[in-house]
Amino acid sequence: MSVAVKFWGVRGSIACPSPQHVVYGGNTSCLEIYAGDHRIILDAGTGIRNLGFEFIKDGVKKGMLMLTHSHWDHINGFPFFGPAFMANSEFTICAGHLSDVGGIENVLANQMANPTFPVPLAALQAQLNYEDFKAGATWTMDGGVVVKTAPLNHPNGATGYRIEHGGKSICYVTDTEHIIGKPDETVMALIEGADIVVYDSTYTDAEFKAKIGWGHSTWQEGVRLCKQTGVKQLAIFHHDPDHNDDFMRQVEIDARAAWDGTIVAREQMILTPGR
Repeated sequence: MSVAVKFWGVRGSIACPSPQHVVYGGNTSCLEIYAGDHRIILDAGTGIRNLGFEFIKDGVKKGMLMLTHSHWDHINGFPFFGPAFMANSEFTICAGHLSDVGGIENVLANQMANPTFPVPLAALQAQLNYEDFKAGATWTMDGGVVVKTAPLNHPNGATGYRIEHGGKSICYVTDTEHIIGKPDETVMALIEGADIVVYDSTYTDAEFKAKIGWGHSTWQEGVRLCKQTGVKQLAIFHHDPDHNDDFMRQVEIDARAAWDGTIVAREQMILTPGR
């Protein structure tokens, strides 16, 4: 396979380990992208802890962590990412929204500083490389993997990603707020013709008006954007912690009825273009 995505955390805002959040999962945002020989991490929510166990089991000692932004639910799993404590590992950590405010290394160091965490960033044994860029940048990794980015509409800023390899593409567009009746042209340009789009679907359209300004979108807007841009499959993502398994089952029924290219992301789910 040229590209695929595995979901390690699909929840937004705060982890919710409870009997009512078992089917879809309670860990916060973390994805793994298989692209050629690369295993790319997208976001470091609580789901990254289990991903770290998998990396250790598989002997993965090198990789890249790309962050959409640095709100807690997207970085608070990082101190529990096992490979970061291993001296023979090397990871590049990058973000597209912090170059003017101290950079991603500073944000992670502050998160792990006393008195909020007992292990400082400097104590991690892996070689950690930090790269700050401006959302909108594009680069090519070894093996011809292309990464395209775009700025998103979210408090304090956020970055959307498009990863391409072997003629296939996966987009990660989370923590972005749309304007009712006005499709986001930046998002549309990023996802145009993509095989899979993972989209911020925190709310339903019925809930959205009461949440304007909170920085999130709806599954219905995701469907509208994907249908307008020729996307093949939409993965509903960043589930509100108040949306338990019963609620998410109904979302899946309603979303599939609206467009059969839609699926609700669950932890441990793997999506491959064309399947």
